[in-house]
Amino acid sequence: MENTRAWIKQMQEEIAALREEGADVDVAELQLASLTGADAPDPQSLREVQESLERPLTRPDFPYAEPVALEEIQMLRPDGPRRVPAFLPPAALYDRIYGAWLGRAAGCLLGRPVEKWPKKRIEETLRYCNAWPLDDYFPPVPPNDRGLGYWQGNLSCLRGNITQMVRDDDMDYPILGLHLLEENGPKFISADVAGQWLSHLPFHMVYTAERVAYRNLVNGIPAPLSGRHHNPYREWIGAQIRADMWGWVNPGEPERAAAMAYRDAEVSHVKNGTYGEMFFAALLAAAFVVDDIEELIVVGLSEIPEECRLAEAVRDTLSWSKESEDWEETFRRIEGKYGHYHGTHTINNAALVLMGLLHGKKDLGRTIGIAVMGGWDTDCNGATAGSVVGTLLGAEALPEAWVKPLNDRIASAVVGFGDMRISELAERTCRQVERI
Repeated sequence: MENTRAWIKQMQEEIAALREEGADVDVAELQLASLTGADAPDPQSLREVQESLERPLTRPDFPYAEPVALEEIQMLRPDGPRRVPAFLPPAALYDRIYGAWLGRAAGCLLGRPVEKWPKKRIEETLRYCNAWPLDDYFPPVPPNDRGLGYWQGNLSCLRGNITQMVRDDDMDYPILGLHLLEENGPKFISADVAGQWLSHLPFHMVYTAERVAYRNLVNGIPAPLSGRHHNPYREWIGAQIRADMWGWVNPGEPERAAAMAYRDAEVSHVKNGTYGEMFFAALLAAAFVVDDIEELIVVGLSEIPEECRLAEAVRDTLSWSKESEDWEETFRRIEGKYGHYHGTHTINNAALVLMGLLHGKKDLGRTIGIAVMGGWDTDCNGATAGSVVGTLLGAEALPEAWVKPLNDRIASAVVGFGDMRISELAERTCRQVERI
């Protein structure tokens, strides 16, 4: 019976994912609802519902164009620079890439104690600590009778307790991307990505879409089918958090960065899940040359379909940020239009990253603070926002208050990278730029 409940739950999640993608699933939803009321649902009837979900029809009123194949994505993207020639001497390149690693780590660490929290709970906690708005790492919460506090495992991420970047999947993936390039080179394919996962990532350290894809790979379903088979999380944020390495190793090459991101993403994601990784990879590649946030966003948009849901959310956030200097007003509008997505979805979280970048105005602390105070997937959003600012400014320009507590150390679940110097990762990343 437990397996049947898990099966039904997966189909319910699949129906929700398909509806967001524009599929007509009303009949399947009614059929599933009629079966779930029974004490012992008929397995054959459940199989028939599942089979109907594998060949859905798109609603005729769905206004978006969201292809899966890279060639089709590129056909539907708007005009863009494709290349923005970069001329960075080795010392300057290293400073920018080291800054990117540090900015990503600082943003990730900042968001970790409140991962998956809504904005309301974050604000209540910080106001109780006299720390709203956030301008430093999260403070310890004094004893209280209001139920305010953090999960015990996050105490090493709080002010006064930080000695390094703790292990987090948002930092595991750029490390794994680096190792992929070192072993497979820049012409890697999705099967190479899958191989790195199986040999260097413990199964219990991957989540949602990646866990489903990992399970599929183990069961003999190869990439890229691994990302599409019974994977209701295929548009969630897991691919977006893997974008950074492809941008970092392609200074001034947004098209190439997006293409690498696509090959990485398709192991576990499709459509807007993939577009999120492509968008931020292209944006980061351009950040070595372009220093205007709005212009960077336009570059990112030029590598994803013009009429996809993510592009719409990006354009909305850009517009709303211009209409008010108050980030909380921008947040209210993001929440109003995109708050129906799961708290780990690509689209709503990408909007919060951009909210941080647009209102943070290239100030690292303000940018990652705003991205995190918005809630949802806070460690992911802080990490991506911090990576962009770190790339723009370089390590030398980053505030000591945010980077000194890291002590240039990072822990990781990636096999062979358990305890590393962040500066060494930056050096190895620079070597991949030269190789490419």
